Amino acid sequence: MTVAVTPPPPTEAELELLEPTYLGPTWQTRADGSWLLPERTLGWQIAGWCAEYLLAEDGGPWRFTTEQLRFLLWWYAVAENGRFIYRTGVLQRLKGWGKDPLLAVMCLIELCGPSRFSHWDEGGDPVGKAHPRAWVQVTAVNQAQTTNTMSLIPGLMSDYFKQVYSIKDGAVLIRANRGRCRLEAVTSSYRALEGKRTSFTLLNETQHWVRGNNGHLMHETIDGNSTKQDSRYLAITNAFLPGEDSVAEKMRDHFEKILEGRSVDVGFLYDSIEADPKTPLTPEALKIVIPKIRGDAIWLKVESIIQSIQNTTISVARSRRMWLNQVVADEDALYGYEQWKPLERKDATLMPGDEIVMGFDGGKSDDATALVCIRVSDMTAFVLGVWERPDGAQGAGWEVPRHAVDSQVHETFRLFSVRGFYADVALWESYITDWAETYGEGLDVRATERSAIGWDMRGSQKRNTQAHERLMSSIFDGRVHHDGDLTLRRHLLNAHRHNTPYGVSFRKGDERRKIDAYAALMLAHEALYDLRTRGRKTRPKTGRSYWM
Repeated sequence: MTVAVTPPPPTEAELELLEPTYLGPTWQTRADGSWLLPERTLGWQIAGWCAEYLLAEDGGPWRFTTEQLRFLLWWYAVAENGRFIYRTGVLQRLKGWGKDPLLAVMCLIELCGPSRFSHWDEGGDPVGKAHPRAWVQVTAVNQAQTTNTMSLIPGLMSDYFKQVYSIKDGAVLIRANRGRCRLEAVTSSYRALEGKRTSFTLLNETQHWVRGNNGHLMHETIDGNSTKQDSRYLAITNAFLPGEDSVAEKMRDHFEKILEGRSVDVGFLYDSIEADPKTPLTPEALKIVIPKIRGDAIWLKVESIIQSIQNTTISVARSRRMWLNQVVADEDALYGYEQWKPLERKDATLMPGDEIVMGFDGGKSDDATALVCIRVSDMTAFVLGVWERPDGAQGAGWEVPRHAVDSQVHETFRLFSVRGFYADVALWESYITDWAETYGEGLDVRATERSAIGWDMRGSQKRNTQAHERLMSSIFDGRVHHDGDLTLRRHLLNAHRHNTPYGVSFRKGDERRKIDAYAALMLAHEALYDLRTRGRKTRPKTGRSYWM
């Protein structure tokens, strides 16, 4: 009889070694341990301007914490030609760190402060000037988010500031310099943002900006406006939920591609501090780790955070995202970034003539339809097509374009050597019957005794569960790879655990989040498994026979 042995809890010395992950230049140090600061920046002048014109919560002059100041210095760093080094940025911190107060100050800097390069002084340092027609926007996908920032601004403005800059303030619109400059809140409507001559835009809580609430369109519009006006924008976010396809997730993915050399860095500042993934959620560990994660935000009380984390009505994954700033999936999610990302093959390309197996999961209107293949030689997965209902008004009355799907299947057989093809028959039985009649004899494995291609995912729970556990094993063991397709990643991260009498199957975590590409991946993987365990012998053009 085997007895499971529980490992001992980490010692205090081991917990002290759990260092956070630091992202961004704010956290870089020199060889002597001092902070690395930009050689040229408007930040010092701006910090002095803030102390002169803006107020702290206690009514005294505004003072940045050391951590905030370092971020400010880097955001306003300039190159030798006076242009800003960074065009866009992300500030990701744990809940309660003070992102809104800092960004409220930065909005006032952009409205009236020396936020633009003017010239070099006699010592060779940059000198800033105010934007002559500043147009600052605080954007979010709901009014509560813009209120978080806008409600802080009146308390920051001193009487001296209001007098010097002729301020006329309101709840959603603040005018300065006799109306030439403006700071406004904009919510949800990407059309209201289109074509605006903004000089600076704040994107508030981008972890909530998803396709369904027009968050993607708002981000695209803001980026277009910024490009047209040669202006900048900055996003603030908590740790996002992987697989939700939020703007925060998209911006993080872009940053990681820059780090890996897969995208060109055209001036992207990403600043975050995240707890070690191995951090246990015990009071002993949290007392050591939280002070490291909160940075200069000493107003965050460690004891209160521990109490929140220990509250079992709050999910563990949500607590990790809120208080440890960790990008983690929900507890019953099958996979997280840490399992899927290392399996990516950056230069993987599917070439005509490659031997593949395919999986298909079809829908009609609400569910997506997905066609996925796995290359036989190296078990790399590729998305051949995903047809998914658009969000918003464009999705009204939408149905899967069946002729386009059918054409893609025929095109795939024309271009590649298809060894096996398993397709869920639900809603697509007539098409699958046609595909089986056309191509079934040429396939090396059959989905069932009755059909070369048709697989009923509503049928045998045992068979489906066993197929799914084989896929999970291949993913966890690192045998399956992929080309980094974002839709496949989103669908995979959306898949949640579903326990059956036969093992672990899968389900949606949320009805709104699609998993159809993951289902298609499972069917393709099962076709590959069958090919390798019981596939028929084939004869390549060399005349030599071989077995998979």
